[in-house]
Amino acid sequence: MEYETLKFIWWALIGVLFIGFALTDGFDMGVGILLRFIGKTNMDRRIMINTIGPHWESNQTWFICASAALFAAWPLVYAVSYAGLFPVFILILCALIVRVPAFIYRSKVDNPRWRNAWDWGLTLGSLIPTAIFGVIVGNLFLGLPFELNNFLRSTYHGSFFSLFKPFPLLCGLLSVAMLVMHGGAWLQMKTTGMLLMRAQSATKLAATTVIVLFLLAGIWLWSSIDGMHIVEIKPIGGVLTPLMKSVAYGNSGWQKNFEMYPILWGVPMLALLSALTTLLFSRTTNPFVFIPSSLCVMCIILTSGVALFPFVFPSSYDPNFSLTLWDATSSKLTLGLMFFVAAILIPIVMLYTIFAYRTMFGRITRETIEQNSHSSY
Repeated sequence: MEYETLKFIWWALIGVLFIGFALTDGFDMGVGILLRFIGKTNMDRRIMINTIGPHWESNQTWFICASAALFAAWPLVYAVSYAGLFPVFILILCALIVRVPAFIYRSKVDNPRWRNAWDWGLTLGSLIPTAIFGVIVGNLFLGLPFELNNFLRSTYHGSFFSLFKPFPLLCGLLSVAMLVMHGGAWLQMKTTGMLLMRAQSATKLAATTVIVLFLLAGIWLWSSIDGMHIVEIKPIGGVLTPLMKSVAYGNSGWQKNFEMYPILWGVPMLALLSALTTLLFSRTTNPFVFIPSSLCVMCIILTSGVALFPFVFPSSYDPNFSLTLWDATSSKLTLGLMFFVAAILIPIVMLYTIFAYRTMFGRITRETIEQNSHSSY
């Protein structure tokens, strides 16, 4: 297989892994954020937690696999991002760590203050990573202030607080709204009664917010943010480093791929249509609301990937230092071996995931919790 083809395949595979993480652990995060807002009683919150109880641990493996693939396929991207964004990733890690005991220990002690503390831990442990992931994606469109020396060692010139500019904050809000919508759609499929009705209301509000924020982000990106394009690069099928190209701002910027291939406009349009369908389905007790919600999440992430292509980690310090999928990859041998491993393991993971969701499909009710009080969260 050609080296150029392998580079593109691994761009697509890493995208699949991050989309898998957003689709699966995304609704976990959404339910966690909603826990303190639509769960009015302890029983409501137990029901909400037990809708995701059988899946939340396995869902996080998508993130682990995506991080491992990032390290193996794009080692330079992994090194530069973790070196520059280390405080942010530590904050995400701490938030994810808090979620674990929040699931396990909240019902171990029959004390309202104890349960409330862990409930807030689960809510904040879901909200913080969701918002920060959106902020990071927003910063990719602005570029991050790093440089590379002749030995490809990176120096990051930004700070923790410099990440929180207006456009990245908008992307963070969009990320939160998107996963709240996704979590609400999951609860509509898994709950009954008043909790189902409150989940419908939350999903409608979140879907409306997604539509507004996604349109606003698109207009902002189109009108006010200069994108980058590659001016000159050596043959992309060869062995490259980020220093073997020249990059400039302008030339339609992040809209260039959509202008070159108008069919790609179907991706953001499908995201908006899916959000609208989620909104309409939430007006009824339609159990298929989770399908358009999932499609919306997938298309919003794809829109970002298509807009940035072929850039992976742009540099605002000097565009020429930007990392792309052509020049920040591992060797051809590494990508080839990993491809065959992924071709075997990813279908197995997908089949197991489908089997697990199908086996544990069904609504969680008060009676379910009471009949399984010792095994439920």
